[in-house]
Amino acid sequence: MYNNEQFDKLRELLNKENGWPMVYMFKFIIPADNHKIALVESKFSDEAIITHKGSSNGNYFSITIKEVMLNADAIINKYKEMEDIEGLIVL
Repeated sequence: MYNNEQFDKLRELLNKENGWPMVYMFKFIIPADNHKIALVESKFSDEAIITHKGSSNGNYFSITIKEVMLNADAIINKYKEMEDIEGLIVL
């Protein structure tokens, strides 16, 4: 997904561009597997706004999640939590 250098660049960009706390939008593409979709959703709080959109052939789902994040490290930690989900693509 990301390596440490990419996380450092993301942290720098987030801290430069944004005030905290803020609503951050995560976007993912994942195979159309209910277990994997539930796994992605389980990484976020009940207050998160989650929307789905299926691909035209039904093989993949786009998941958009908006959640209040307290700082750049909270966002990076969220991405790190997702690294073990097979087939997940981060946009």
